[in-house]
Amino acid sequence: MAAVERVHGESNNPEFLEEQYQDLVQNGTASEAFQIGVQGIPANPGEVGPANPGEVSPANGDFAGGIGGFYESPLDQFAIHPYIPLHMGLFYLSFTNLSLSMLLTVGLVLLLFFVVTKKGGGKSVPNALQSLVELIYDFVLNLVNEQIGGLSGNVKQKFFPRISVTFTFSLFRNPQGMIPFSFTVTSHFLITLALSFSIFIGITIVGFQRHGLHFFSFLLPAGVPLPLAPFLVLLELISYCFRALSLGIRLFANMMAGHSLVKILSGFAWTMLFLNNIFYFIGDLGPLFIVLALTGLELGVAISQAHVSTISICIYLNDAINLH
Repeated sequence: MAAVERVHGESNNPEFLEEQYQDLVQNGTASEAFQIGVQGIPANPGEVGPANPGEVSPANGDFAGGIGGFYESPLDQFAIHPYIPLHMGLFYLSFTNLSLSMLLTVGLVLLLFFVVTKKGGGKSVPNALQSLVELIYDFVLNLVNEQIGGLSGNVKQKFFPRISVTFTFSLFRNPQGMIPFSFTVTSHFLITLALSFSIFIGITIVGFQRHGLHFFSFLLPAGVPLPLAPFLVLLELISYCFRALSLGIRLFANMMAGHSLVKILSGFAWTMLFLNNIFYFIGDLGPLFIVLALTGLELGVAISQAHVSTISICIYLNDAINLH
């Protein structure tokens, strides 16, 4: 877009513009049009380029930068890049930065539990890592006992490992995107949707195992007038199915919006810092403090989303076990 805007701003020749546009479409960043638009080569012979090498002379100031070059989109941080391309027929099985991030998360969790539980278990006086593991264990256990009712303690323990794995993976996966040059796995809707739908299907199976076909009674609460029954059944069915969507959308939206906002304000503060103007440098302190505050807030949101998702799973599981 930066190249197109520059070329368009420096030429009124429709044929030339059409030629440059086709060149951009076919050849991308390797095209002559890209070199003209972004690197400051004159659009037409005889035109004067930038005064300093490496400096971009924008046509309308939309993408002028303090250190040269055009700005990257805040959404570029969510792009998936293949490290090991692999195609098998219609299936795309490449090893990407998303795959690497998930493997790192799983490896970090397994390493943490291995270090804490090696040599037959923890120490009587726990260290920092053991305290973290015990805190996670107690937190999820109390959550299961409080949110899931109508079952004995031994029966509840059947659900504890699954809920604990979900919470632990989310707890380490969500803040991972705050590390520079890392990747936020949960910023992709397909990932969160796959996780939420798999959990939703598992909860539905638990409901059918416990109640059989009587599980469908959740669609029609007791005491509902018969004329309203068809509408209420449809409404309850839509509400039940949207639980899977809401679980995935909430996590995806929070991660993507928060990380994008931090990226935008960080770029703004960084640009002001390099404008070689004392007033801009002093004014940069405001955006810089806002970025630091937003970084802490986004870190808290990333951790709290693991808590919110786990509570939602326990509530949905309780509704499937204890029909209204």
